Amino acid sequence: MALSLYVDTARWRAHQKSVLDQFPGIVPVCKGNGYGFGHERLADEAIRFGSDILAVGTTYEAARIKDWFSGDLLVLTPFRRGEEPVPLPDRVVRSVSSVDGVHALVGARVVIECMSSMKRHGVKEEELGQLHAAIEDVRLEGFALHLPLDRTDGSDAVEEVIAWMDRLRAARLPLHTMFVSHLRAEELARLQQQFPQTRFRARIGTRLWLGDHEATEYRGAVLDVTRVVKGDRFGYRQQKAASDGWLVVVAGGTSHGVGLEAPKALHGVMPRAKGVARAGLATVNRNLSPFVWAGKQRWFAEPPHMQVSILFVPSDSEEPRVGDELVAHLRHTTTQYDRLVER
Repeated sequence: MALSLYVDTARWRAHQKSVLDQFPGIVPVCKGNGYGFGHERLADEAIRFGSDILAVGTTYEAARIKDWFSGDLLVLTPFRRGEEPVPLPDRVVRSVSSVDGVHALVGARVVIECMSSMKRHGVKEEELGQLHAAIEDVRLEGFALHLPLDRTDGSDAVEEVIAWMDRLRAARLPLHTMFVSHLRAEELARLQQQFPQTRFRARIGTRLWLGDHEATEYRGAVLDVTRVVKGDRFGYRQQKAASDGWLVVVAGGTSHGVGLEAPKALHGVMPRAKGVARAGLATVNRNLSPFVWAGKQRWFAEPPHMQVSILFVPSDSEEPRVGDELVAHLRHTTTQYDRLVER
């Protein structure tokens, strides 16, 4: 009995193709937990559709993936002096976000990250003049811009890229390749049309692997079902059942990522109100689980265990049976499945 990831492979790959068609020269991203699929599986997919490069998050990921993918590997985390050295082949390209970092990588293949409106990391405009001497000692693969997802100030993503292209050109730096993140297909096409001598390569992960929500589904198998009546004590903390129903033990616990949730940016009155309501319920130990039974998300009976969760299903619902599978609404980037089932 397991927490399973079901994949409609034909549909999943059809979506991949639609993204590939929209973004010529795409740089597929495989970082973290491999967007829920795992590094090896995504490396296989990138090989299947003929990518010459795969972007990874860290040097440690590159060290693992190098045995599964024979093309170039772009490490997205910028190099820092003093970082732990990791043995990597020459086909690994390092991101660099400082002039000092470029000086430290003599002979290496590098992509220089420019400071975007994300304000996360990158070379600043006033530092561009210092890059001339620095890039003489490295193999420059191009520049890069990591752009924000939302633009609440009404600014234009294409204009931000154009502004950086103009700065780089004014600094007389080579503009043969620009790596970009979080642009729409039509925005990328506009840039390619305006700068035909530059190759724009979109680094894409979420949209490529997770863009079709109907292509994948998590399910947790029911391991045990126990009838309880109001007032019965149960679980580690011996809480009392609030009403008659069933305690349902389902595969999927904290080791799988169940019960873990990244903070969300809330916009608007209604989402904020729902967030306040959820927080209020949590203070009285009422936490909604990701598992669905009979069309409803069910409440955790108690906090999830390491490999299983215990849910409460009220008596007015159909009784779950051992071996049933409950759909689970889980975030791919924080979930580790037991098995992958292709359909």
